[in-house]
Amino acid sequence: MASVDVSFSPDPETDLVQEVRARQARHLPRREAVIAWSTGALFLAVAIPLAILGGSRPALVPLVLALGAYVAASRVQFEFAAGWAMPTQLVFVPMLFMLPPAIVPLCVAAAMVIGQIPDLIRRGVHPDRLWLSIGSAAHALGPAIVLTAFAPGAPNAGSWPIYLLAFAAQFGADFVSTVPWARFAYGISSFSHARQLGWTGLVDTALSPVALVVAAVAVDHSAAVLVVLPVVGLIAFFARERQVRIDHALELSKAYRGTAMLLGDVIEADDAYTGSHSRDVVDLVLLVADRLGLEGPMRRDAEFAALLHDVGKVKIPSEIINKPGKLDDEEWAIMKTHTIAGEEMLERVGGVLGHIGKIVRSCHERWDGDGYPDGLAAERIPLVARIVMCCDAFSAMTTDRAYRKAMTDEAAIEELLRCSGTHFDPRVVDALVEALGEGRQPQLLAA
Repeated sequence: MASVDVSFSPDPETDLVQEVRARQARHLPRREAVIAWSTGALFLAVAIPLAILGGSRPALVPLVLALGAYVAASRVQFEFAAGWAMPTQLVFVPMLFMLPPAIVPLCVAAAMVIGQIPDLIRRGVHPDRLWLSIGSAAHALGPAIVLTAFAPGAPNAGSWPIYLLAFAAQFGADFVSTVPWARFAYGISSFSHARQLGWTGLVDTALSPVALVVAAVAVDHSAAVLVVLPVVGLIAFFARERQVRIDHALELSKAYRGTAMLLGDVIEADDAYTGSHSRDVVDLVLLVADRLGLEGPMRRDAEFAALLHDVGKVKIPSEIINKPGKLDDEEWAIMKTHTIAGEEMLERVGGVLGHIGKIVRSCHERWDGDGYPDGLAAERIPLVARIVMCCDAFSAMTTDRAYRKAMTDEAAIEELLRCSGTHFDPRVVDALVEALGEGRQPQLLAA
């Protein structure tokens, strides 16, 4: 199952799919264009001499059948985090035996380009991305070189070491050719790229035995390659179902994010300080979340909880919120209900924000158990709530209020360290202090 635009990100999958979809119709940025051209040019620099030196003239009928089947398989795209996979392994393996292996990489590249034509016509893919299609055929170089060198003949059980070597060469060529794209287009480390590319390798491994059986027949009866098309059609059906689910997830994600932003605007309209404070906390929380390696849904939860941790204050009388002095016991008791009120408001929204409501409830719990409203302590407090608690405190200390002037960053950091292990999770304090030590570089809330 050859992969295209394969790279991975620690961000939520739906956001990545949305980004990848949007990129397809856009002109490649200069740096990405250089990578695409270089990868495509390097592929041709190897594939053309290989075809000239190691290939022989293929029969027309097997060539046309193999190309047609590959084009059909390449049109089936199974979306995942930051790219997609195609069931081309079902056709690629038979091609290596139906045709001279040395010419197969060029055939794969030609089929990939032909398969992009409908998208070019619909303008779903920008023309300069054809170089990516050419470069994505690099996975075919490894097996073609191995089979050309060892010439095992028709598929047979005795040649399994050669097939194993060919498959390893396929994965290796795919990895080497896509690492630059993963690293420079998406900022993904080679290790993360290899780990996620392993899932494509597992699918290829599952499809390869079926493809070898087809290849054993297609060597003498080239039309046998067409028997994979019903399987390709079945995969296309499942791919379409997944695409619909992803579309729904994207719409739901937009709805949740829009609701969260709307609630953030409500907070700011009700109390300008609380609104701007919440957005400052978002910046700090995302810095700490990245320091602690929060990924996917947890990072999303951190973003939403930071934005909405004070949403319940819209239920608190403004004379208490804006009182220019210390609250009395009765007023403080009312103030402490805002986390419960926030939870109730978000539970009414439901879904993801209903889950966020449970975190919001705990955003004033203390590490030593003396917080509110439930007196939770240490690890019993959700990690995201512990992060928000610490960042909320730092933001509050470094902001002017009606009853006091803002503390300096240095003084606020000293207070965080003094209260580490009592008010705050020590690990969160360390992460925030480290992030602040590198300079406050707020991250914008994703739209």
